[in-house]
Amino acid sequence: MTRAAERLHISQPSLSKEIKKLEEELGHSLFIRTNKSMRLSDEGMLLRKRAEDILAMVDKTAEEFSLLDSITGGEIRIGCAESIQIKYLARSIKAFKEQYPNFIFHIFSADTEPVAERLDRGLLDLAVIVEPPNLSKYNYLTIPESDRWGVVMPNDSALAQKKEITFEDLYGLPLFASEQSIRADFPRWCGENADKLNIAGTFNLSFNGSVFVREGLGYLLTFEHLINTSSESGLCFRPITPALKTKMYIIWNKYQIFSPIAELFLKKIKEDFG
Repeated sequence: MTRAAERLHISQPSLSKEIKKLEEELGHSLFIRTNKSMRLSDEGMLLRKRAEDILAMVDKTAEEFSLLDSITGGEIRIGCAESIQIKYLARSIKAFKEQYPNFIFHIFSADTEPVAERLDRGLLDLAVIVEPPNLSKYNYLTIPESDRWGVVMPNDSALAQKKEITFEDLYGLPLFASEQSIRADFPRWCGENADKLNIAGTFNLSFNGSVFVREGLGYLLTFEHLINTSSESGLCFRPITPALKTKMYIIWNKYQIFSPIAELFLKKIKEDFG
């Protein structure tokens, strides 16, 4: 006890008092005491083991932070809605890989609901969505540009002669769209008339919808730039009017614990978009 007090730079009575206080708090004796010696009890040995574990974790955590600047790679998983605006994410990843060459990214593409579900389950580190985020659950950044909505149709369609497409132009025609857009976007465009749109089918990936358009099954409502509408493709894009635009958001769970590489990437995109 005397030697321990000397190492801790306190008096022996003070140390004895603190040990007694700790034993009372835990409800167990930590030492077996005799007239000539004292040794750890089974409970004392358990506490020593737990203390060693705690101190080892403290050291490990400090080491991880000290090595952050020497990280060369790691993996991160990102859920993404379909949009040309993920070019901003791609640019951030490109710049990030120059500093961390072994960085690997995994992209899961889907609408907001399945992406958010995977984020909530911890299967994704970040998500890029096209609906305003739930502020009670997520932190977010806003991507600079917006996506413009329009109609993808065959080049030989009568509507292809128009510069812009109105709701009245589409009335009665077979239309394809995502379930999310039907629920969240079209009411912003045509109000109560959204229920009158003739939805012939739904797609969560616009490319698949464009194949059906090419085969003459209907018209696809989607973002501009998602589908190849060059003259050789046989398809064209016409914006709808009144104009309908959608913002994109990068989200992550509040109080989320990130891996070191994910923490660094989050810092990067905060610098890019914050």
